[in-house]
Amino acid sequence: MLQSSREVLASEKINRYGRLSYEVLDGMVDWVRVIDRKGTIIYANKSMEKALGKGIVGEKCYSVIGKGCACERCIAYATVNTGEIVEKEEIIGDRIYSVKSSPVKDLEGNIYAAVEVFRDVTRERKLEQEIIKKNEKMSEDLSFARTIQKKILPQKGIQGPLKIDYLYFPSEMLSGDVFDIYKIDEDHMGIYISDVVGHGITASIMTMFVRQAMKSIKYEYVEPGAAITELHKRFLDLNLDTEKYFTIFYGVLDLKDYSFKYVNGGHNCIPLLINNNIELLEAKGYPITCLFEQIKYEEKQIKLNKGDKILFYTDGVIETRNQAGELFGIERLIEICQNNKDNLLKHIEKGVNNFKYKDLDDDFALLSIELI
Repeated sequence: MLQSSREVLASEKINRYGRLSYEVLDGMVDWVRVIDRKGTIIYANKSMEKALGKGIVGEKCYSVIGKGCACERCIAYATVNTGEIVEKEEIIGDRIYSVKSSPVKDLEGNIYAAVEVFRDVTRERKLEQEIIKKNEKMSEDLSFARTIQKKILPQKGIQGPLKIDYLYFPSEMLSGDVFDIYKIDEDHMGIYISDVVGHGITASIMTMFVRQAMKSIKYEYVEPGAAITELHKRFLDLNLDTEKYFTIFYGVLDLKDYSFKYVNGGHNCIPLLINNNIELLEAKGYPITCLFEQIKYEEKQIKLNKGDKILFYTDGVIETRNQAGELFGIERLIEICQNNKDNLLKHIEKGVNNFKYKDLDDDFALLSIELI
C-alpha cells in the first residue's frame, strides 16, 4: 500500500511539473513548438497559435510556415536523430526568425521529439543590413579620400634643380603625414614635412589644413621662421583643444646659391643631410599647438652642393618595433644611409620590413630630395 501511494505521489508530481512547464512555455513571447519524429506538431505555445492559428497541432511542421514540402535542412530531424542542439534562420512572411531545435527525451532518456524556439530577429537583421550598407558607403568614401590624399602629393622625378622621391604608407586608410614641395617665386622653393598627432580620419583632415595654409602662406613669407609663425597663428584661429597638434619641418631653398634655410616646429624626426658624411639638420622649435599664444622659430642655414641629399621622414619609420620591442631608431636609419647612396628609399623600406614583426602602428612617410 505504501509503495502504491509513493507511485501515485510521483505520478502527480510528474503531471504537475508537466503542467508547470507548459504554463511557462505559454507565457513566452517567443514561439515554441514540439515536433515528433514524423515531423508532426504535437504542441504549440499560445504565442505561436495566436500568430499562425490554433489548428496547427497535428499539422506538418513545414506546412504551418507556408512551405509545400519539408525543409531542405530540417533542424528538428537533425536534432531527433543526433541529439544535438541545432540552429538556423527562417523567413516567415515578412519576418526573420532565429530557430533553435533541442531534443526532448522520455523518462528512459530516449529522444522522441524536438522542441523548436522561434525568436523574431527581424529588427536586428535590418539593423545589421543598415550598418553593412553604411560601412560600405564609408569604405567607399574613405577609399576616395585616400586616393585624393595620394594624388595631392608632389610628383616624383625632376622638379627644378631637385630630384624627388618618396614613400608613403598610411597605417590606416588615411594618413596624418603630409609633405609638399613647391615653387614660392622665381628664386625660391619651399619644402616641408608634417606629422599630425594620431592617424585616421581626424588626422587626415588636419593635413588638409596644413597643406592649404602652407599654400597660402608661401606667397606672403619667404623666410621659413616667419612662415611657420604665421601657420601657428592660423592654427590658433581654429580654436581646437590641446590634444590636437602637429609637428612640421620647413625649409626654403634659394635657387640662386642653393642655400637651404630651415626651421623645426617640434618635428622630432630630424632630417638628414647626406653627402660624404651625414649631418642632422637640427633646430629648436615648438610644435604647432594652442598651448602657446606666440612662437618664434630658430632659423638655420646650410649650403647644398651637387649630389647632396636631404632625407625627411616621420616617426612611423624610426618607431617601428621588432619582436623584442626594440625601436628601429635613428642609428639604423643613418647606417642604411651611409651604406646605400643609390636607391636609398628602397633600402630603407627593405630594412624596416625586415626589422618589424607586425603591421605598422603609425603612418610612415619618407621624402628624399637630391640637388642635381
